Amino acid sequence: MDISAGIQASLAGRYGSALFDLASENGSVTAVESDLETLKAALSQTPELREATTSPQLSRAQQARMLDAIAKHLSLSDLTSNFLGVLANNRRLSALPDIIAAFKSIAAAQRGEVTAQVTSAHPLTQEQLATLKTKLTARQGRTVMLSHDVDPDLLGGLVVTIGSQRIDGSIRTRLNSLAQAMKA
Repeated sequence: MDISAGIQASLAGRYGSALFDLASENGSVTAVESDLETLKAALSQTPELREATTSPQLSRAQQARMLDAIAKHLSLSDLTSNFLGVLANNRRLSALPDIIAAFKSIAAAQRGEVTAQVTSAHPLTQEQLATLKTKLTARQGRTVMLSHDVDPDLLGGLVVTIGSQRIDGSIRTRLNSLAQAMKA
């Protein structure tokens, strides 16, 4: 498996890679990826959970018990549940969002996918997203998964980021370029 050196070098990357290796051995990559998506949603929707995963005031045992209860409530797999316990025991829960992102990157790379972060000034329709996905897939030569954000500051157009490649077609950037050209 080809994992970028940047992912492997980071703490989150090492944990994400270890979890991916375990999930691969068990044939449960899809289940773990689904568990991590559920956990990511719970973290984003519950400020108390986010705070509990980063609080130095909670002991390792308290964090482990809390995560065990949450894993049961969310019906997470045993592998994911045990992994969360390891993170709690190693005081690495604060890196959980980055670990989830690293796992997703590794799993996507294994499937031959690449993720494109698309930012637009206004929400895009499903038809627009499908057209953009088709064009980006043809350009990249592999399946592109889209992640869409809205940033009204762009004024119009799109900013597409695929890995380290950025395609900036926003009106804000064009206006800034024009302003710089007029100053010269």
